[in-house]
This record gives sequence, structure tokens and C-alpha cells, in this order.
Amino acid sequence: MKRVILSIAAVLSLAVNSFAQENTTDFRDKLTFGLKAGLNFSNVYDAKGEEFTTDPKFGLAAGAALSIPIGKYIGIQPEVLFSQKGFVGRGKILGSGYSVTRTSDFIDVPVLFTFKPSEFISIVAGPQYSFLAKQTDVFANATTTIEQEKEFENDNIRKNTFCFTGGIDINLKHIVLGARVGWDVQNNNGDGTSSTPRYKNVWYQGTIGYRFYRK
Repeated sequence: MKRVILSIAAVLSLAVNSFAQENTTDFRDKLTFGLKAGLNFSNVYDAKGEEFTTDPKFGLAAGAALSIPIGKYIGIQPEVLFSQKGFVGRGKILGSGYSVTRTSDFIDVPVLFTFKPSEFISIVAGPQYSFLAKQTDVFANATTTIEQEKEFENDNIRKNTFCFTGGIDINLKHIVLGARVGWDVQNNNGDGTSSTPRYKNVWYQGTIGYRFYRK
């Protein structure tokens, strides 16, 4: 995880050094709207299940953001994102080993408070509401592989989750490079058994976006 953060920081730093002088403009006091897309690098934490361990996986992230200034240096930035999270897990059921690749499709709605110390950098942080739209599991054991899409008829699965997220945006005129980290405050409401492990999502997110604003 630390390597991912350092890699994102290095890319953002290179972008700023290369393009800041010719591609930036100060729009901190302007109402802006933007579209963005990128990747999540996600895993779970606080997991409880019988001999259950996980590795991270990549997923898509895409959506829109509205930046509302409150003066020049602070503001509010609500967003709506399609966000894939999940993990690659291993465990045992009745003493038999299995693996599962879980892809959870969320509609994320963060409401971020922004601090804009310069025209190039915005620091963002705030609460997030996540709605679980679909979940796909690919199970595998020594003999079979099965793909299963959840329809959430089981009340044991939490569809609405409160989260927290924060990070930075690098502003290069219309182009915005974003790096975020986020985590669930609530667990997935599983019962902690080997077949339905209880956990919370955690993810690192890198995006590139295009921002519209009036001069």
C-alpha cells in the first residue's frame, strides 16, 4: 500500500513540475463541474472469518464532481462515482480450501470539504455514502470454478455504508489529477463465518479528470 501511495505522489509531482507553469490558472473562487475516471486499488480490513485472508485487487472508478467555492481558499465538493472495490480472498469451508475474487460495484457519494492553499493544489476530506449496487463472486477450489452474482435477498448484507475519504487534487488548468484514500466506517454486516466473512473496505484511488468552468 505504501508503494502505491509513493508511486501516485511521484507521478503527481512530475506532472506539476512539467506542466504547472504553462497549464494552470487560478479558479479557486469559481464554480466548476468535472468528469473523471481512473482506478481503485482495494482490499478489506477488520476482517473476521474462519481462516480468511485477502489480497488487494484493481477496479474501475468514474464519475462527476461539483466544486462549490466558499471564498477563495475553502469550499465544498460533492461527487457521484461508480466505484469497484473488492478483494481476492482465501479460506476454508469444512476444512476444504477455497479462493474467492469479490468485485463489489458501489455508487459512492462523497461530500468533501476542500482547502485550496494554492491554485495548483486542493486538499479534500469528508464523509461518504456508499450504495452497493451489485456484487460478483468467483469461487474456486481444487476441482471447480463458479461465478455468482448476488441479488441481496439476504438481509445479512449491508447495502448502505458510511465511509470516510480524503486526498489531494492537482489542478492543471482544465486537467485535474486526483489521489484519494478511503475506508468504510461500518462493516459489511456479515456474520463472520467462513462463507460470509465480516469486513470493511479500504481503497486507494487515482483519477484523471476534465474540469469545466466559466472565465
